[in-house]
Amino acid sequence: MKVKALSRSTTDFTRETKSDIQKLPRNIDPELHPLERAREYKRALNAAKVERMFAKPFLASLSGHIDGIYSMAKNPWDLDSIITGSGDGELRMWSLTNQETVWRAPEAHRGIVKGVCNVPGGESDRFLSVGTDKTVKVWSRSESAVAADGTTPETLATYNGKHAFSGIDHHRHRPMFATSSSLVEVWDVERSEPVANLTWGADTINTVSMNQAEVNVLASCGTDRSIILYDLRTSSPLAKLVMTLSTNAITWNPMEPFV
Repeated sequence: MKVKALSRSTTDFTRETKSDIQKLPRNIDPELHPLERAREYKRALNAAKVERMFAKPFLASLSGHIDGIYSMAKNPWDLDSIITGSGDGELRMWSLTNQETVWRAPEAHRGIVKGVCNVPGGESDRFLSVGTDKTVKVWSRSESAVAADGTTPETLATYNGKHAFSGIDHHRHRPMFATSSSLVEVWDVERSEPVANLTWGADTINTVSMNQAEVNVLASCGTDRSIILYDLRTSSPLAKLVMTLSTNAITWNPMEPFV
């Protein structure tokens, strides 16, 4: 007859202080833990997700506007620059590399700058802005147009509308642009009046966007939760879609512009 005595050290299960974690006995036999690999994989996956959640994608802040920013546009032909418009009517062009203002118009509009867009083409240095003062203004961002701090550069052209504008976009090839207000207006840069007025039921159009592939098609979204497509060749609407929630902005898919 054999008698086997079990013994263990008190240091294996006794806490040194009351604030320590309770020590529990654990059997590391893999047969008793068939889901150990799956558990470790889940822990590693959660750790990776938490690391991405607490990552810091923020690079820099471009400070300079006194009021809030209500419009912004990037230039596909100049990736270093970005244009912003604020609620006090100020326009600024920023250099993303240097993170500083390279062009400034303190009194570009008498009111909120609701939209800005660049004139397409790598050789063009012009961009347009609209505001609640019912004007469309054309600006130049060349070095000769950079005025001293505190003064507003001269505009190249000014178009007066009948309604407070809420958005603007330029045609890809032709010298024309579209604005949104209580209706969609299509303008020719050589004329002082819009060449076409497009509307379909919405009280106010929030924004307008021209297609970069199907250049004769433009879209708008209104305060009645609608998205409307228009044809510039016939100057008439094509289709209307009413969303469940409000539509505040619209843009075309750069990979599939027909969507």
